[in-house]
Amino acid sequence: MRIGLSGSEQPVVLHGDRAYSLSPIASDLDGAFWADGPRRTSEALAQGSLSEVDIEGARVGAPIARPGAVVCVGQNYAAHAAESGSAPPSRPIIFLKTPNTVAGPFDTVTIPENSRKTDWEVELGVVIGKTAAYLASPAEAQECIAGYLTANDLSERTYQIEESGGQWSKGKCVKGYLPLGPVLVTPEEVDPSRLRLRTWVNGDSRQDSSTADMIFDVNHLVHDLSQYMELEPGDLVLTGTPEGVALSGRFPYLKDGDVVELEIEGLGRQRQDYIQRVREENGIGGRV
Repeated sequence: MRIGLSGSEQPVVLHGDRAYSLSPIASDLDGAFWADGPRRTSEALAQGSLSEVDIEGARVGAPIARPGAVVCVGQNYAAHAAESGSAPPSRPIIFLKTPNTVAGPFDTVTIPENSRKTDWEVELGVVIGKTAAYLASPAEAQECIAGYLTANDLSERTYQIEESGGQWSKGKCVKGYLPLGPVLVTPEEVDPSRLRLRTWVNGDSRQDSSTADMIFDVNHLVHDLSQYMELEPGDLVLTGTPEGVALSGRFPYLKDGDVVELEIEGLGRQRQDYIQRVREENGIGGRV
């Protein structure tokens, strides 16, 4: 985990029901940490050389430092492709989010003043721990994965579809539209192929699915991406969302005052309050 005010987060490791500072090992959970940090952390825990810290009441940041790249996979669940009006893809569909979309799992999300179609998307996030470039097989991808986390790949559907110009990233890059965490779980602790994903809006269920329904599994995705780009330690891959989003037409889009909660089995739960900005006469943005 990373604990503290935005921009000043400190890395910690959870061991049982206790948290320990990682400051003797790393200044942050960034790309450099993955080279040797996990091994050193395990050794330090076994030796009892890390100091226990009290994280009760502290702000929880995204469990990774600002990634160099956020690479996203679209329509990776057949039912979600169908509710979006598309056939399941035969090859992974790829788009990008900007790094400043990353936010903490409990941070308030600000909807832009001109947004009327902000949508939720619970997704399994994959953090890269070792350079992945031109991998020979999906089996090799597993060696390049640092861990997994819960992600909310928030989307603005007007920007994404009606004003897109033919691509999706316009609707994906609003600042703060990627709450991550609360924790990153290392690969030996979780099986990414059968995790339950759920979303609630104002307490009402919206998404309830399993990563078993992915069209392309995690190793396939990392291998495929490595054929077109070089993934670096600290980069983040978002693996797609299941059905149950507002784009389906079954639910209203998010508005001022809404509360979204998301959870992935074994990876923790998020909660965000949503506020919407308005442009006042003096040009200074405020809340509805």
